[in-house]
Amino acid sequence: MPTIAPPTQGPTGIGDRIGKYEVIREVGRGSTGTVYLAHDPYYGRDVAIKAYRIAGDDDPARAKVARKMFMSEAHMVGMLQHPNIMPIFDAGEENGHYYIVTEFIHGARTLAAYTRPDNLLPVEDVLTLMFKGAKALHYAHSRGVIHRDIKPSNLMLTTDSDLRLIDFGIALHTDADFSRIEGIAGSPSYMSPEQVQSLELTNRSDLYSLGAVMYELLTGHRPFRAGALAKLLHQIVYATPPPMLSLRPELPAELETVVAAALDKDPHKRFPNGAEFAAAIAKIHAQQRTQADRGDQQEQFNQLRRLKFFHEFSSGEIWEVLRAGTFQSHQRADEIVKAGGVDDRFYVLVAGRCTVERDGVIVGRLEPGDCFGETSYLRGAKRQAGVVAGDGVTILKVSSTLLEQASQACQLRFNKVFLRALISRLQHGERSIAS
Repeated sequence: MPTIAPPTQGPTGIGDRIGKYEVIREVGRGSTGTVYLAHDPYYGRDVAIKAYRIAGDDDPARAKVARKMFMSEAHMVGMLQHPNIMPIFDAGEENGHYYIVTEFIHGARTLAAYTRPDNLLPVEDVLTLMFKGAKALHYAHSRGVIHRDIKPSNLMLTTDSDLRLIDFGIALHTDADFSRIEGIAGSPSYMSPEQVQSLELTNRSDLYSLGAVMYELLTGHRPFRAGALAKLLHQIVYATPPPMLSLRPELPAELETVVAAALDKDPHKRFPNGAEFAAAIAKIHAQQRTQADRGDQQEQFNQLRRLKFFHEFSSGEIWEVLRAGTFQSHQRADEIVKAGGVDDRFYVLVAGRCTVERDGVIVGRLEPGDCFGETSYLRGAKRQAGVVAGDGVTILKVSSTLLEQASQACQLRFNKVFLRALISRLQHGERSIAS
């Protein structure tokens, strides 16, 4: 899709409705189409509609490209279902307007906003987003789809810091001739060497482009820059980008190796697939978290040692639980667990107070040292109540999967204390369980 622009006023150009969708306003415009905010009355949700300029276009060449881009994206309806790929709900044609309907995320921004040296995201956030991007590409590639236009403006950051890969208008499909779009190959600064040379593309071309995006998000500079297009393309094929540490010395040295592997001129020397790229990123992310958390772990241990839940635990057992869990802070009214949800995690309230609510009614209260998450004992069971944070809440969230890797003594101790707390609440009726 085109880069999202501020809402414009005036007529939409396609009327107040297209198909079943009620057009609200124009939100973006590109060379081959216009994006509108619209409303789907059947599902009661806002959507984005990209209307292609095809019928009646005064430029036949542009109309041909637009038609192929429409066919490419329309082919995606129901094909790619991944949490980090923008879902395409519908596609159609009405009164000469060809259109694609996708999710509309209010308040979202593309990663292009975070490519300047003075406005970079924290390194940990970049690693998280690039991990999700690599996994999303692995999913698309496994279904025979090569995106061909990975760039910051095609990676959308939602208001809850999640990632969406967007715009499959020039994607290659292994089973579709219409995806061969002459004259459109992607965005030059992020194209792989084989892409700029019009060679046959594989999934590793997209991984190169994601590596170029990662380089820019970490340094605020593109791997290659030139005033003339011909010079830029020559650099992509033959030159080596400046070392990232020369642009941002505080970056972890391991990142240089990972990004360099993604940007290798030879496709066969890059990561073979998105899953391995994601694994390399995850390894560095874990190392960074371990180093950053080292100074905090002793304080976290001290906090747990003081809680009634851990009074019977040995010091070694507390460290094991700490390694299986993560500390999370919540603001007032945050819904820590939702009624009707399925979860496999245990929770211990470290600081602050929470309420247990069912159908909007408070049925219990939790204080530091209390635990919840009993549905973890029942695979697939849905929670009948939710837990809502009060002021200054800190939670220890324990993964049942990681806890299974702890010592048998630690597991037995944890289960004994947790179940005893549950039985006590059931016997005295002082608090309702969140399960």
